[in-house]
Amino acid sequence: MFKHFPVEYIEPVFRPPSEAGSLILQVTNGCSWNRCTYCDMYTDAQKKFRPRAEAEVMAEIQRCGESGLEPRRVFLADGDALVLSMRRLKTILNAIKTSLPSVSRVSSYCLPRNLKNKSVEDLQELVAMGLQLIYVGAESGDDEVLGYIDKGETFDTTAEALIKAHQAGIKSSVMVINGIGGRAYSEQHALASARLVNLVQPHYLATLVLTFHRDKQKVIDGYQLNFVELNTMELCHEMDVFIGATELEKTIFRSDHISNHLILKGVLGKDKETMLGQIRQATEYFSQHPEQQRPNYGF
Repeated sequence: MFKHFPVEYIEPVFRPPSEAGSLILQVTNGCSWNRCTYCDMYTDAQKKFRPRAEAEVMAEIQRCGESGLEPRRVFLADGDALVLSMRRLKTILNAIKTSLPSVSRVSSYCLPRNLKNKSVEDLQELVAMGLQLIYVGAESGDDEVLGYIDKGETFDTTAEALIKAHQAGIKSSVMVINGIGGRAYSEQHALASARLVNLVQPHYLATLVLTFHRDKQKVIDGYQLNFVELNTMELCHEMDVFIGATELEKTIFRSDHISNHLILKGVLGKDKETMLGQIRQATEYFSQHPEQQRPNYGF
């Protein structure tokens, strides 16, 4: 048995909340785009993007198997493991299957642009080797908002990537940021985001709230106008517009991150009216008790 954990990380390491029990394998360091104005995840000096050396990754996977670990799930970190070539991804997935036969699901963050040069047939190969789920931070479906935050994606590029993944049999978890458009773009952000998810019908959908960790001015400057942050009641209204405009069949929805001001859980669409009722009840409460509205804080 190893005296130390068989994986060495370049910290900080981030993963989706639902991967809390997964083995995290860091196959890249940082994010290949890393220009989104709202994001502080990979800004430390040691998080400059690079694929990790293949030999390092292979050795870690082998050590995990030899150490007696029996994970059911593996998450490929950091920000966009699918930027790697098909050859490298297949090598990693094959090593996981060989050294960690207990693993039933491999998942990864995914930037839509990283699927542009991978065909449906390529992705089907990855599915056959264990890749089951991708987490896509769409943030917004509105091209104007996406431009202001320097996301490097559009409604169309995000939709095309998700549709391709679904055709290959990969499940998707899509994230939208509540409040990312500020007060000026709140309505169009909510409606365009609903159009996006209606088109792609993700398996999972989550919302976070725009939260300033370090450099609020970087976000504000990107809009080139008077950016006004949404308060709790306005965030609830934006959620009302967003959820109200969704036409989803069986998407599991969560807004239970620490950043969310209102916790919502259910399946869209069967729980849509229930959620709208909860949102409107909360909006009414905050309108009567403005002192209960909370600021957006770092987490």
